[in-house]
Order: sequence, then C-alpha cells, then structure tokens
Amino acid sequence: MMKSVAIRESATDRLFMSIIYLFLAFILIIVLFPLLHILSASFSSPSAVSSGKVWLWPVEFSWIGYQAAFQNKDIWIGFGNSLFYTVAGTLLNVSFTVMIAYPLARRTFYGRNIIMLLLVVTMFFDGGLIPNYLLVKSLGLLDTRWVMILPGAFAVFQVIIARTFFQSTIPDDLAEAAQIDGCSDLAFIWRVVLPLSKPVLAVLALMYAVGHWNTYFNALIYLSDYTKFPLQIFLRNLLILNADNSDMYVNISAQAVQQGLKDLLQYSLIVIASVPVLVIYPFVQKHFVKGVMIGSLKG
Repeated sequence: MMKSVAIRESATDRLFMSIIYLFLAFILIIVLFPLLHILSASFSSPSAVSSGKVWLWPVEFSWIGYQAAFQNKDIWIGFGNSLFYTVAGTLLNVSFTVMIAYPLARRTFYGRNIIMLLLVVTMFFDGGLIPNYLLVKSLGLLDTRWVMILPGAFAVFQVIIARTFFQSTIPDDLAEAAQIDGCSDLAFIWRVVLPLSKPVLAVLALMYAVGHWNTYFNALIYLSDYTKFPLQIFLRNLLILNADNSDMYVNISAQAVQQGLKDLLQYSLIVIASVPVLVIYPFVQKHFVKGVMIGSLKG
C-alpha cells in the first residue's frame, strides 16, 4: 500500500501565497465595506444618515426607510414589473438559447460553422441605438411590456456556453442510439438533453435573470407609460435625478424635507433592489462557476 507523501512548500511559495491571501482580503474589504454601509444605513434613523454618523453598524435602529418604501404603491408597481420581466424574459431566453445552441452542437447539422460565425460577428458589431429604436417602433413594440423581453431574446455569449456544454456532455453516439430506438429530435431534447443539462440551465437562468432584473436603459428608451416602468427606473430617478415632481415622491419628499428621509430611502431602495439576486445566487453559485469555465472553451 502506497503512502501519501506530503509536498513541502518552500519559503518562497509560502511568501507568495501569503501575499495572495493579503491581496484577496484587501479586495474583500473593498467590496464588503460599501455593502455593509448601505445595509447599516438602511436600518438607521434619518437624522443619523443625513449627518453621516453611519459606518458599519446601524445608528438609532429604525424601519422608517423600509416603511416609506413599501407604503408607496409605485414601489410595488416597479417591483411587480421587474419580477414579470425577469421571470418571463428568463424563460424565453433560456428556451431560445437551448433551441439555438443544441443544433449548433451537433456535428451532423449542415452549415453550423457559418451560422456560428454570423452569431459571433454580432458580438462585435451593432446597428446602434437609432436603428434599434426604429426597428422596435416598426414592429409595434414601443411602449409595451414585450419591448423589455423580445429584443434581447438570446445572447450570443450564452449560446456559446450552452453549445460548448452540449458538445462536451451530450455525445453524438447517444443521439444516434436514441434515433435507432425511434426517438425524435424534440423528444430527445426534452427527455435526455434537458435532464442532463441542469447545471448549464442554472447558469443561463442566473445570467439572464440578473440582466433582466438590473435593466433600466431599455425601459428608459422604449417605455413612456409610468405603470410599465421596472423598479430600477424608480431607483435611478431617486439616486440620480432626484425627481420630486412625480406622484411617487409627493408624500416622501415632504417628509424628506423635515426628517432627511430621502437619504435614508435611497439606501432602503438599494437593498430592496439587490435582495432578490443575493438570495438566488448562493443556490446556483457552484453551477455558475462551472458554466463560466465551460464558456471559456469556445471550441
């Protein structure tokens, strides 16, 4: 029976690893500090936030910011719209990505290299904002909920990830054996490919969902109906524009003048907008790392 031999690290290796750990710890502090500051400020009193007393822990613990946010119906409208765009858009994105990536992964699919080349070209060249706006307008999607979903029905980078996964995981022999048994291509995808592709499906769903949840530029350009705005538009208006003339901020602004509630509301809305993604990510984190590694092999 062979004994395992421990490999001794040299002093240079230990020094190098210590430097790496210190550097990573420094990066961690840089990333965590603003997150902890925002979270602490959202649970502090308006006077403590406006006076700059909050650092890493809540000062004069208070729920006023969250109460002001959730008591306003427009926050719920934005939250509901973002949830709809995220769920519906992610389902459509993942479906389209699989339908495009799987045929491109099959060696028997004629012209797949040419189609893949055309898809990759779109990653580097774009028509621009004005042609896209005219296209959306001509399709009748302007100021509709579909404009937040259909124009970005799939992303080429995600197609590359899914295609690489199918090539390295689903062998052609398995598809040929299924065809001999009388299984159609659609049945093979539904019964064999999808059950074996749960890791990459989780990665695709996370990538698309985060993109839909954080999007605001398309809504800013294509939407004018206030009731269709996603949550990020309301957050942008408060953080950047400080738009006090809309119905959303009538009551809140009056309180902000007296108590400094506006500063507190900013932090509360940031936390509300970030929580869904932070909750979902830990469940798919291991699949996400695997998917990124697969996507780095664009064979």
